[in-house]
Amino acid sequence: MNISVKKINDLPTLQKAFRIREEVFVKEQQVAPDEEYDEFEQDSTQFLAYFGQQEVGTARWRFTDKGIKLERFAVLKPFRGKGIGEALVKAVLEDINSHPLSKGKIIYLHGQVQAMGLYEKSGFQKSGDLFVECNIDHYLMKLLPENKV
Repeated sequence: MNISVKKINDLPTLQKAFRIREEVFVKEQQVAPDEEYDEFEQDSTQFLAYFGQQEVGTARWRFTDKGIKLERFAVLKPFRGKGIGEALVKAVLEDINSHPLSKGKIIYLHGQVQAMGLYEKSGFQKSGDLFVECNIDHYLMKLLPENKV
């Protein structure tokens, strides 16, 4: 089956991404809705992943005062383990690297412990101590400079 990732450019598509996040974070992982959706939705570059014609995953990235942060990676449960997470990470990193203001900035994320392998495959390395965000264990993970696309 064909996996594709597209940048979100309109509200109806963004709402599809929100539905995936609702399913994964709010329902499955019990994240409070007011913690899941934030003031950065409009400032972030958002993506939707497709398995064939079906919307199955989402992610976003944004500039912060610490660099560039990857966030809100979510893949619907029946579609995990099929390469969709890797396709999302790759598409997000390619988009960041094509952005003229991304040069020289640290690329980082807060990786859920159970998803760290996905990010490590893409060149991220954990940094610092375990911390809890939305009742879920995370590590700060940074993309090593030699792994930038």
